[in-house]
Amino acid sequence: MPISTLAQTANTSTDEAAIKQARKLQTQALAKNDLDTVVKYWDPAITIRRALGQPVDGAVAARKLLEPAPTANPATAIVYQREATSVTVSSNWPLAYEEGRWSGHVGTADSKPILAGKYAAQWVKRNGEWLIRSEVFVAIDCADAGCKAAALP
Repeated sequence: MPISTLAQTANTSTDEAAIKQARKLQTQALAKNDLDTVVKYWDPAITIRRALGQPVDGAVAARKLLEPAPTANPATAIVYQREATSVTVSSNWPLAYEEGRWSGHVGTADSKPILAGKYAAQWVKRNGEWLIRSEVFVAIDCADAGCKAAALP
Protein backbone atom coordinates (compact mmCIF):
# COMPACT_ATOMS: atom_id res chain seq x y z
CA MET A 1 0.00 0.00 0.00
CA PRO A 2 1.48 3.40 -0.94
CA ILE A 3 2.38 5.76 1.91
CA SER A 4 -0.20 8.33 0.77
CA THR A 5 -2.92 5.66 0.96
CA LEU A 6 -1.79 4.67 4.47
CA ALA A 7 -1.92 8.32 5.58
CA GLN A 8 -5.39 8.76 4.06
CA THR A 9 -6.62 5.62 5.84
CA ALA A 10 -5.26 6.88 9.18
CA ASN A 11 -6.84 10.31 8.64
CA THR A 12 -10.13 8.73 7.60
CA SER A 13 -10.19 6.57 10.74
CA THR A 14 -9.41 9.56 12.93
CA ASP A 15 -12.17 11.58 11.24
CA GLU A 16 -14.68 8.73 11.60
CA ALA A 17 -13.90 8.56 15.31
CA ALA A 18 -14.23 12.36 15.62
CA ILE A 19 -17.67 12.30 13.97
CA LYS A 20 -18.88 9.43 16.17
CA GLN A 21 -17.66 11.30 19.25
CA ALA A 22 -19.34 14.53 18.09
CA ARG A 23 -22.63 12.65 17.59
CA LYS A 24 -22.30 11.07 21.03
CA LEU A 25 -21.69 14.46 22.67
CA GLN A 26 -24.56 16.06 20.75
CA THR A 27 -26.89 13.25 21.81
CA GLN A 28 -25.86 13.63 25.45
CA ALA A 29 -26.54 17.37 25.15
CA LEU A 30 -30.01 16.65 23.73
CA ALA A 31 -30.78 14.52 26.79
CA LYS A 32 -29.79 17.42 29.06
CA ASN A 33 -31.56 20.06 26.94
CA ASP A 34 -28.17 21.74 26.48
CA LEU A 35 -29.08 23.43 23.20
CA ASP A 36 -25.90 25.52 22.98
CA THR A 37 -23.92 22.28 22.71
CA VAL A 38 -26.42 20.70 20.31
CA VAL A 39 -26.18 23.66 17.93
CA LYS A 40 -22.38 23.82 17.93
CA TYR A 41 -22.32 20.65 15.80
CA TRP A 42 -24.58 22.15 13.12
CA ASP A 43 -23.60 24.14 10.07
CA PRO A 44 -25.55 27.42 10.46
CA ALA A 45 -27.30 26.64 7.14
CA ILE A 46 -28.23 23.06 8.11
CA THR A 47 -31.22 21.50 6.40
CA ILE A 48 -33.26 18.87 8.21
CA ARG A 49 -36.14 16.70 7.10
CA ARG A 50 -37.94 15.72 10.29
CA ALA A 51 -39.05 12.15 10.92
CA LEU A 52 -42.65 12.67 9.80
CA GLY A 53 -41.66 14.78 6.79
CA GLN A 54 -41.55 18.41 7.91
CA PRO A 55 -38.63 20.43 6.47
CA VAL A 56 -36.45 22.68 8.63
CA ASP A 57 -34.00 25.23 7.19
CA GLY A 58 -31.19 26.64 9.28
CA ALA A 59 -29.77 26.16 12.74
CA VAL A 60 -31.89 28.96 14.23
CA ALA A 61 -35.13 27.28 13.11
CA ALA A 62 -33.90 23.85 14.19
CA ARG A 63 -32.98 25.10 17.64
CA LYS A 64 -36.42 26.70 18.08
CA LEU A 65 -38.01 23.29 17.54
CA LEU A 66 -35.98 21.90 20.45
CA GLU A 67 -36.63 24.80 22.83
CA PRO A 68 -39.27 23.96 25.43
CA ALA A 69 -42.25 26.27 25.64
CA PRO A 70 -42.17 28.48 28.75
CA THR A 71 -45.14 26.61 30.22
CA ALA A 72 -43.98 23.15 29.08
CA ASN A 73 -43.88 20.32 31.57
CA PRO A 74 -40.41 18.68 31.41
CA ALA A 75 -42.05 15.35 32.28
CA THR A 76 -43.89 15.37 28.93
CA ALA A 77 -41.15 16.79 26.70
CA ILE A 78 -39.77 14.48 24.01
CA VAL A 79 -36.06 13.72 24.40
CA TYR A 80 -34.41 12.61 21.17
CA GLN A 81 -31.53 10.19 21.09
CA ARG A 82 -29.29 9.28 18.15
CA GLU A 83 -26.83 6.47 17.68
CA ALA A 84 -24.46 6.31 14.72
CA THR A 85 -24.29 2.85 13.15
CA SER A 86 -21.81 3.77 10.41
CA VAL A 87 -19.68 6.70 9.30
CA THR A 88 -17.91 6.95 5.94
CA VAL A 89 -15.39 9.74 5.38
CA SER A 90 -14.31 10.78 1.89
CA SER A 91 -10.60 10.44 1.25
CA ASN A 92 -10.84 13.26 -1.32
CA TRP A 93 -13.28 15.88 0.01
CA PRO A 94 -13.97 17.28 3.48
CA LEU A 95 -17.25 15.33 3.55
CA ALA A 96 -18.64 12.38 5.46
CA TYR A 97 -21.82 10.32 5.51
CA GLU A 98 -23.37 8.97 8.71
CA GLU A 99 -26.20 6.49 9.18
CA GLY A 100 -27.85 5.65 12.44
CA ARG A 101 -30.89 5.01 14.60
CA TRP A 102 -32.89 7.64 16.44
CA SER A 103 -35.59 7.49 19.09
CA GLY A 104 -37.91 9.90 20.90
CA HIS A 105 -38.62 9.37 24.61
CA VAL A 106 -41.12 11.14 26.86
CA GLY A 107 -39.55 12.95 29.82
CA THR A 108 -36.10 11.32 29.89
CA ALA A 109 -33.81 9.42 27.54
CA ASP A 110 -34.25 6.36 29.78
CA SER A 111 -38.00 6.07 29.21
CA LYS A 112 -39.55 3.79 26.61
CA PRO A 113 -39.41 5.35 23.12
CA ILE A 114 -42.69 6.47 21.56
CA LEU A 115 -41.10 7.12 18.15
CA ALA A 116 -38.06 5.59 16.49
CA GLY A 117 -36.46 5.19 13.11
CA LYS A 118 -33.39 5.70 10.97
CA TYR A 119 -31.42 8.77 9.99
CA ALA A 120 -28.71 9.84 7.58
CA ALA A 121 -26.45 12.87 7.86
CA GLN A 122 -23.94 14.70 5.70
CA TRP A 123 -20.99 16.16 7.59
CA VAL A 124 -18.56 18.81 6.33
CA LYS A 125 -15.13 19.58 7.79
CA ARG A 126 -14.40 23.28 8.24
CA ASN A 127 -11.38 24.72 10.02
CA GLY A 128 -10.59 21.27 11.42
CA GLU A 129 -14.09 20.77 12.86
CA TRP A 130 -16.81 18.43 11.63
CA LEU A 131 -20.28 20.01 11.30
CA ILE A 132 -23.60 18.49 10.29
CA ARG A 133 -24.70 20.04 6.99
CA SER A 134 -27.87 18.04 6.45
CA GLU A 135 -29.95 15.40 8.22
CA VAL A 136 -32.86 13.21 7.14
CA PHE A 137 -34.85 11.38 9.81
CA VAL A 138 -37.47 8.75 8.96
CA ALA A 139 -40.00 7.47 11.50
CA ILE A 140 -40.32 3.69 11.31
CA ASP A 141 -41.74 2.57 14.67
CA CYS A 142 -44.10 4.04 17.25
CA ALA A 143 -45.81 3.30 20.53
CA ASP A 144 -48.59 4.93 22.52
CA ALA A 145 -49.04 8.67 21.74
CA GLY A 146 -46.29 8.53 19.16
CA CYS A 147 -48.56 6.53 16.85
CA LYS A 148 -51.07 9.41 16.79
CA ALA A 149 -48.59 11.87 15.24
CA ALA A 150 -49.40 12.73 11.62
CA ALA A 151 -46.93 12.41 8.76
CA LEU A 152 -46.90 14.81 5.83
CA PRO A 153 -48.67 13.22 2.88
